[in-house]
Amino acid sequence: MEFHRFTKKNITINTLLVLVYLLWNFVIGEIRSEHYFLVVLWLSAFYVSDTSRRFILAFSIFILFWIIYDSMRILPNYEVSTPHIQEPYAFEKSIFGIHYKGSLLTPNEYFSIVNNQFLDFLSGFFYINWMPIPIGFGVYLYLTDKSLFIKYALVFLFVNLLGFIIYYLYPAAPPWYVALYGFDLHIGVPGNRAGLARFDELVGIPVFENIYNKNANVLAAIPSLHAAYPVVVLFYAAKKKMKLWIKILFTLFMLGIWFSAVYSGHHYIIDVLMGVMLALMTLFLFDRILKNPVADSSIKQFVERI
Repeated sequence: MEFHRFTKKNITINTLLVLVYLLWNFVIGEIRSEHYFLVVLWLSAFYVSDTSRRFILAFSIFILFWIIYDSMRILPNYEVSTPHIQEPYAFEKSIFGIHYKGSLLTPNEYFSIVNNQFLDFLSGFFYINWMPIPIGFGVYLYLTDKSLFIKYALVFLFVNLLGFIIYYLYPAAPPWYVALYGFDLHIGVPGNRAGLARFDELVGIPVFENIYNKNANVLAAIPSLHAAYPVVVLFYAAKKKMKLWIKILFTLFMLGIWFSAVYSGHHYIIDVLMGVMLALMTLFLFDRILKNPVADSSIKQFVERI
């Protein structure tokens, strides 16, 4: 039986949700075009059909992630904890330093000198898909296995939440920050494309300029969530028992993201390793949580609604 969407209860709840969301963004900064887009997307999907309503309810987990991430601008992490700029750089050089022409360089510094157009294009190609592929994989799971989709979406959310907590506990500057500003703290510097600028120049489109110039959360390099996402994707591709060639592609995607993060100057190798450890830890903990009958029952109830 089709769900009755246009009820007084649904209209009231959605109206309140929209008003609270817009008011919240107004209070913490400004209401931007993407906020209106999210409102239109939610209302359209909720009221167009029963199928679209179920879909948007399922992906409300991803929407919650976006809202939390976007809301972090209300309290910059450098106001909570002391930023770390020189420490990650020195640690990276002590472990993964590369001797080049009489100098000891971090891998990021080495790649800023030794690079080529093939690797520039490859790194940009992998990095531009860091979010589309996890979201696209989520759509696939939703269409084929809703129970597994919920588990995947929750792990994705928890990985991000744990990552955000670490951002506040240990604000860390990315490699490109050190290259531009040294070890001095400069509050409010904009995001930067770093090595991905070479990809923009290669394709003639300011792809990463439009992405990173809007990013004000620059002291959030550890852990690398870019490195964490493909680990989660590959794990659930294995759980889904997808074909070998697909799992190989996801493995290549994962390795490509890891390499691109370092090659582009956005992360140290230690950032990547921390991101991988975070993903594995979350997967392990979530597996333990699912053994709780209450958690398993809650997931089954949510599956029935989507």
